[in-house]
Amino acid sequence: MSNDPFNLSGGLPDPAELAQLASEFFAALPNGERNPLRGVPAPDLPAGLPGHFSRNEVGQSVGVHPAPVGIPTTPPATPRAAVAEVAPAGYTAALPAIEPLKQHSPAPTTPFYFLGDVSSYPAGNPGGANLPGLQTFSTPTDTDLRGLLNAEEPALRSGGIPSARAADASNPAGSFYFIDPLRYPGPQGSHAGAAPNLAASARPPFDVHAIRKDFPILQERVNGRQLVWFDNAATTQKPQSVIDRISYFYEHENSNIHRAAHELAARATDAYESARKKVAKFLGASSAEEIIFVRGTTEAINMVAKTWGVQHIGEGDEIIVSHLEHHANIVPWQQLATQTGAKIRVIPVDDSGQVILSEYTRLLNSRTKLVSVTQVSNALGTVVPVKEIIDLAHRAGAKVLIDGAQSVSHMRVNVQALDADFFVFSGHKLFGPTGIGVVYGKRDILENMQPWQGGGNMIADVTFERTIYQPPPNRFEAGTGNIADAVGLGAAIDYIERIGIENIARYEHDLLAYATYGMQSIRGVRLIGTAQDKASVLSFVLDGYQTEEVGKALNEEGIAVRSGHHCAQPILRRFGLEATVRPSLAFYNTCEEVDRLVSVVARLVAQRKTPYK
Repeated sequence: MSNDPFNLSGGLPDPAELAQLASEFFAALPNGERNPLRGVPAPDLPAGLPGHFSRNEVGQSVGVHPAPVGIPTTPPATPRAAVAEVAPAGYTAALPAIEPLKQHSPAPTTPFYFLGDVSSYPAGNPGGANLPGLQTFSTPTDTDLRGLLNAEEPALRSGGIPSARAADASNPAGSFYFIDPLRYPGPQGSHAGAAPNLAASARPPFDVHAIRKDFPILQERVNGRQLVWFDNAATTQKPQSVIDRISYFYEHENSNIHRAAHELAARATDAYESARKKVAKFLGASSAEEIIFVRGTTEAINMVAKTWGVQHIGEGDEIIVSHLEHHANIVPWQQLATQTGAKIRVIPVDDSGQVILSEYTRLLNSRTKLVSVTQVSNALGTVVPVKEIIDLAHRAGAKVLIDGAQSVSHMRVNVQALDADFFVFSGHKLFGPTGIGVVYGKRDILENMQPWQGGGNMIADVTFERTIYQPPPNRFEAGTGNIADAVGLGAAIDYIERIGIENIARYEHDLLAYATYGMQSIRGVRLIGTAQDKASVLSFVLDGYQTEEVGKALNEEGIAVRSGHHCAQPILRRFGLEATVRPSLAFYNTCEEVDRLVSVVARLVAQRKTPYK
């Protein structure tokens, strides 16, 4: 080897030396028995390209994609080959190449990497994330997507893929937010229809295939196919660090909290309250005392309705929700209105699925006591302008609750910057456990709210004549809470923060752009929800098929999507539907998985019994 193996002199590194260094580093990693890459040689470097790993369309952790039913059973060389057999060449030829990037992070220093600040063990990186030597793949760059949009358009044919810019009833403009020429005019405004500068938005590097190794369930096989988890809006999968943290709690810390002097009670209390602090920091709350643990978003909204709502909303008062709401943000307010004589008012949405702010301002008046809206629609993916909604509500003297179940995993939330009065979400939507959720409330509001359940843990003193309640948050956490899963939620937040929510948002934006282009190019697909600002939801219906038929066909290929009304019947009926197929993306999904989705839907189009007229 040379005397300058790290290329400090500025010259081009020798590929053979880099490969040898990588192999030596892997051999020296601690806890080798847990390292899935131990013994795997460093990837070969192509001749003539020193310092760059070779391009790999499939990706090491995705595996071989079997051919869909109805086409030859010999597995294609790549997912794109599967698409090519049922889709016009103009689509597959224009699919963007996936460019490798390189990223290094220190290896874990201890097997207890997941404990963070509640243990004497130092924290490290998650078990498989960001290990040195892993090949890194980015999502499509602006050049890639611009190439997609300007590629030679294939001729229209039965079951074929028409122009991505062709107008239809669900998308009259024939464009989406990421290819809108008015919003993204291209360099110097000279190229109408150009894609946004995705290359800038996709940096710093994001190693999706390394991240996938942290999620053991992604190696599962369904119907003989590698699982593709596109049901993230329903629930997200859990990284190994969360699984390990919950297991460690039950092995070493399990106890009730707050009420004993022994060692395990102290450990459990520290772990539980540490999780509360992590949630407060994650949301930008002013203190951990503003964070209440509940079972999930549904219980969170019910808690606010049955405490603050009962105290402050009476006959003739008005509660405003939007047309986008999940049933969990409709039914509790209907129950309260029935109980008190209040009225429900609804913010309408436009044909893209975005709330109409001008109509919202007309609904606000002196009788408005509460506005309760989602930040991201679970059915359409619409990102609602909640800051404007909150500011307008406060001017009218109303309080605001934001349903963040679908937003916290996709974007940075700061409740103080939003000035939200309440913010609620579920842990299982944030790569944490089920059965744990959060209510954030402003401290002065919580201090004046009565508890909604009575029992242990929420009292300061009890006699048969009267009870003195604890201050928030304990006042609202009667009985033994879900201690282990609160700790697991804290571990999920640790994991997200190590990756960076901004990095996740950039990656998912580009992946959604890629998926939207592929899906809206298939003739017969109608996308439901085409707002300019969207998160990673891609609801659609397919001409000639029931949604359950599409869901079944996708499941046969190992692709998990949601098919149904998504507990959001009012918004689907706004578009004349009772159900949609809803692929929903997360940061561990890939372009190759999107290709598999597109190939199955395109095959269904080709097999349709009733041809287009």
